[in-house]
Amino acid sequence: MVDESIAIRAGGLRPGEKVALRAALVDGAGKPWISEARFVADAQGVVDTSRQAPLGGSYKEVSSTGLIWSMKPTEKHTLTYTPPPDLARQVIDFRLARDGGEVWSSQLEQSRLADSVRRIKVGGQLHGVLFVPGTQQPHPGVLVLGGWEGGVPVEEAAWLASHGFAALALAYFRYENLPRALEGIPLEYFGHALTWMMNRPEILSDRIAVVGTTRGGELALQLGAMYTPIKAVVAYAAPNLRQPASTWYGTPISLPYAWTWHGEPLPYLRTRLQWNRFTSHAAVWNAAIQVEDTHGPILLISGQDDEVWPSSQMSDAIVARLNDAHFSYSVRELKYARAGHQAGAPQIAPSWRAAIPHPVTGGPMIFGGTPEGNAESSLDAIPRVLEFLRTSLETDIPLR
Repeated sequence: MVDESIAIRAGGLRPGEKVALRAALVDGAGKPWISEARFVADAQGVVDTSRQAPLGGSYKEVSSTGLIWSMKPTEKHTLTYTPPPDLARQVIDFRLARDGGEVWSSQLEQSRLADSVRRIKVGGQLHGVLFVPGTQQPHPGVLVLGGWEGGVPVEEAAWLASHGFAALALAYFRYENLPRALEGIPLEYFGHALTWMMNRPEILSDRIAVVGTTRGGELALQLGAMYTPIKAVVAYAAPNLRQPASTWYGTPISLPYAWTWHGEPLPYLRTRLQWNRFTSHAAVWNAAIQVEDTHGPILLISGQDDEVWPSSQMSDAIVARLNDAHFSYSVRELKYARAGHQAGAPQIAPSWRAAIPHPVTGGPMIFGGTPEGNAESSLDAIPRVLEFLRTSLETDIPLR
């Protein structure tokens, strides 16, 4: 699975022999990526990436998966790694070079969806895909919400379903006949989605969580504070204050606010000067998400080198508000010093990226973090998120 760590080993070498390990893949956009690391074989004639730091190359520190996350594109204008379309497998080729020639090779296939998981297209009043694990009994459910990119967050939902959760990847803008931008989204839509999930035979109606990333993390916190069926919240890089519609770079839109309730806009932050704290200023206070009304535990994941917004400081502000309110459920923070806006992403994949165009506004987005830091955050967060959901939803689904 794409979230499983691996170790790359080579044996049969001469003790002290210097060799190079190389990795290559072609991503979902047809762009080639490569990496290389040079090693010295140990006294048994073995190179093991889980135990040895390279002499040089694409990465520096001991990392079993370093040859994967340190990959960079070979073409100048490739901005970011693109997963294979339709959750297809990613193939990675590994080669070992000794004495200047490539002599051994191996291949890894990373799967994004367990073979037993079923996909059910959701249409009509709702828009998305339900991923259901292959076993017959009902499963704890997770409502999965994407962020600034819009569309259907199938990658995250496929990951959760592969670990035993019935996951609904729900679109709410930039998909089919939904709004093209994140503006004026009625929160009742998500209430309909929760009711739909509770009535599905594949889902345990009293064990539903919500998981969201960036603007989806903001939304996850907002929904957790509004809807009692939500028993746990996981929010990646989430703000503590409601943000405006996607107008950061001046793209014309019809509405300045992101969310509505009963036809009325919810208050939102109109300036970024004080977005990492709660103050007595009425406009800022009104924009704060009332996270203390959540009916279950909360997990917050952030990168301290986030260059999109100060997500770790926002996370601290959320915890401070919960503490002030004597919140009765558990709250956990996972903060990663060298990670950026995509801290904790549930995949082991090339983590280098350039500034990319925002899919709605077209302006540049710089995510922050180092490739090493982003990869480390994923390796640490993946099992922690799964365990949090298992514990919060009181399920005995085994971890892989």
